[in-house]
Amino acid sequence: MTIKEIQEEIIDEFSMFDDWMQRYEYIIELGKSLPLIDSKYKLDENLIKGCQSKVWLFSELENDTVNFTADSDAILTKGIVALLLRVYSGQKPADILAADTDFIDQIGLKEHLSPTRANGLVSMIKQIKMYAIAQQSKLTN
Repeated sequence: MTIKEIQEEIIDEFSMFDDWMQRYEYIIELGKSLPLIDSKYKLDENLIKGCQSKVWLFSELENDTVNFTADSDAILTKGIVALLLRVYSGQKPADILAADTDFIDQIGLKEHLSPTRANGLVSMIKQIKMYAIAQQSKLTN
């Protein structure tokens, strides 16, 4: 699936919920389904700067696509990172870099987060894009 197709799927899923309590519960459920990150990646160098809670994000290049693993010590944040990984993990670096993040506004996520969590969300996206740049450079070398 393309990034755009996954984003559209997420927008459709969020439109099924009547209110934000149901959406928060859904995000928390997504976090529970996030595959466990290997403890060897839970290093300070993999912590996302700018997040209120601890979020570890690791990427590796496999067959020209970037695969991400992540974890958080906060349940809602873990769900948010799970949502982002659903969109970006398994995609080509160039596609990650070219992708927009409009779906976040379309589902209303940023406006329903506290300012510190919204900043953390922006930091997660920036880190995903930084990893994509790093992995892209491996492909061109």
